[in-house]
Amino acid sequence: MPKIAKGPSTTGRSPNCGSSKMSFVPVIPSPGIAGWRFLQRTYDRQFEAFSSSNTLKRETDHFEKAIRDISSAEELVSDHRLLKVALGAFGLQDDLGNRFFIKKILEDGTADPEALANKMPDPRYKKLSSAFGFGPGQVAKTNEPSAMQSVISAYKEQSFEVSIGAVDEAIRISLFAERELTELAARNVTEDARWYSMLGLPPLREMFETAVGLPKGVGRLGIDKQKTIFSDKVSAALKIDSLKSFESQDTRLKLTNLYLARTQIQASNNSASSFSTALFLLSAGSR
Repeated sequence: MPKIAKGPSTTGRSPNCGSSKMSFVPVIPSPGIAGWRFLQRTYDRQFEAFSSSNTLKRETDHFEKAIRDISSAEELVSDHRLLKVALGAFGLQDDLGNRFFIKKILEDGTADPEALANKMPDPRYKKLSSAFGFGPGQVAKTNEPSAMQSVISAYKEQSFEVSIGAVDEAIRISLFAERELTELAARNVTEDARWYSMLGLPPLREMFETAVGLPKGVGRLGIDKQKTIFSDKVSAALKIDSLKSFESQDTRLKLTNLYLARTQIQASNNSASSFSTALFLLSAGSR
């Protein structure tokens, strides 16, 4: 987890925290910027409580012990429990049922430019493949404790974000962006490559779309046109000239605040629209 500003923990004990015998439900007392600031202050405490849950411990303990005996992509995708952790560590849990596709991602590796992971617009597949090293000319990393501990740590972090999303999806996306934007900005690639990577990450793309007020239909345009539109809009809204600017926490915070403010406005507008519709139907029914 990239460094997030921390503050004093809240006093008292939330009824949601319970003991480690129970499932932990993250506490987000309000939506938007206020909820984000609360999570910043209490992140460490809440993450520790979440990491202590029995379910998570069973999953990660099994992975730590069983992964040592895995020497191929076929073996990994054949073990549902191991695959759940492997995919979850990279936010790819929705691919749990796509075993053939994931096997191909892992077996191709990342050394060959034509490898499937290198052709995917979503860079998380390349990270997944690199983490296990099953590709041609690579050495499997499943017997490297430090490498597998990194997978476990990422799985805990991603699982916590999933639980956050069950309470507030916008704050989950903000957490995702805090991590991914920091990494993307620091990457030694061209500015165009950064933009294409951003566009290939659905949560990050959604955050930028919402923050700068772009319509969903922009996704139907050619990828080069999309890059130009996003670049112009983001540069104007945040007064930056490069995605590398997101190395600055202040710049990331500006984007987060803008995104969360717009999600609240959208939610309020949707609620008002729903209320007006319900009022109209009630009035019509009483005539």
